[in-house]
Amino acid sequence: MGAWEVENKKRIRSLDILRGLAILGTLGTNIWLFAYLGDINYIFTFNHNQWWLSGDDFLRILFLSLINGKLLGLLAIMFGVGLELKYQQSKRLNQTWPGRYIWLSLLLLMEGLLHFIFVLEYDILMSYAVTAIVVSFIVKMRKRMIRIAMISAAAIHLFFIVLVFLGVLTNSIGDELVAVPKEVVNLYQHGSWMNQIQYRLFHFWELRTEAIFVIPFNICMFLLGVLLVRIGAFDNNSNGINIRKRMMKAGLLVGLPLNLLLFIPGGYFDFPVRYVFAPILSIGYMGAISFLIEKFQAFSLWRVLEKVGKMSLSCYVLQNVLSSILFYGWGLGLGGHPRSFFVIMIWILICLFQMLFATLWLRYFKMGPMESARKRLASLTIRKNIKKDLKM
Repeated sequence: MGAWEVENKKRIRSLDILRGLAILGTLGTNIWLFAYLGDINYIFTFNHNQWWLSGDDFLRILFLSLINGKLLGLLAIMFGVGLELKYQQSKRLNQTWPGRYIWLSLLLLMEGLLHFIFVLEYDILMSYAVTAIVVSFIVKMRKRMIRIAMISAAAIHLFFIVLVFLGVLTNSIGDELVAVPKEVVNLYQHGSWMNQIQYRLFHFWELRTEAIFVIPFNICMFLLGVLLVRIGAFDNNSNGINIRKRMMKAGLLVGLPLNLLLFIPGGYFDFPVRYVFAPILSIGYMGAISFLIEKFQAFSLWRVLEKVGKMSLSCYVLQNVLSSILFYGWGLGLGGHPRSFFVIMIWILICLFQMLFATLWLRYFKMGPMESARKRLASLTIRKNIKKDLKM
């Protein structure tokens, strides 16, 4: 399904590696939400202005400058890449498009809802599912219309970011955007798993605000992935290599300085960094990792990341389940006010565990547990709908 599952006889190895890296990097943002029990202040800097007085704050902000939103942007681009590969596959097989892809997206929406309710209120699957449905119709259009749709989505997204930025500059908003009631922190520190489920259900729309807000952003990132495939950015030829080199140079040279604006006190650039500048660095990461894969093809880390990429849905859910067990009160209760170095070490350990898990699982099975389950469910759902159509 999209970037989660590309049913292609000749899988492009670098795409699986990039997808695996994106999944592990996504936890690099979420790990702070788990560690500080839902307090989103710790992925922003509004209330952490004097980082130069604290090595702990400096380490956290440096880590977020390089990770927060960057790997999530990469994941959205990879999802668009997967969607385009699915679209090309449907054309080769003369299948109706979007056709069954809509059912797969609705299935992803259901999976995201379950993940939201039982595991993490900051789930991205639901937002991606809605975006996938919208983009599945756009990819059928001419290239000019796709670009117009992409620019329009980016313009809508930038309009809201500018409003937030101006609000922070004038001090009319800021702390209010990241205000978290103490009751929420207490819930995750002392409440049961069932209490947390009830909280997510009772505050559904409130907790889904960001997932709705980022849909224009996701549309833009998905379409960027579509266009990258169409211009041959992942082709194993001189054209593809040159495109990836340009992505690396432009993305890193422009993206790194812009994302380091997070160090400017006051939180003025928190939202622009996460929602505007992060994708620029995402493109740089894509180019840099692709360059390293070509340069050091025998590097053993690539094989491990490739396996994580093939089990991306399973690993995404697994890392959030593990983090819940480690940090929440009903688990080991490590959350609260851990040091930044400790949080980063836990992130590394969870990543290493997922790499080991993916490697061992794929030694005995063709695909991950959730990928296998969704494939069976999808085939059952699609078969039922085909039978209904035939009866009609």
